[in-house]
Amino acid sequence: MSELRSNRVAEQMKKELGDIISRRIKDPRVGFVTITDVEVTGDLQQAKVFISVLGDENKKQDTLIGLAKAKGFIRSEIGKRIRLRKTPELMFDFDDTIERGNRIEHILREINESEDK
Repeated sequence: MSELRSNRVAEQMKKELGDIISRRIKDPRVGFVTITDVEVTGDLQQAKVFISVLGDENKKQDTLIGLAKAKGFIRSEIGKRIRLRKTPELMFDFDDTIERGNRIEHILREINESEDK
């Protein structure tokens, strides 16, 4: 039962975070951010937010710094939009699954090209 509720809260937070970050955050350091996933603990005390950022490594780091500075504002906005007794503590982290998938695809393409020769 708890896992089902945490999954529902995570999905709702993902939706709301996308809206808050794209429309309400005015920090110039925060670039084009996509919320790829949110993992909420069973007790709903912590939420790990996975993000994907368009740009180079410097832009990614600047975005992470900007989001860390805006964490209090984002958390209060989440609290207003989602009815929970306590709003989860937010932790932002990069989602590297796209990069990993691209690397695997590149390796497979190289293997296929070497077999064709």
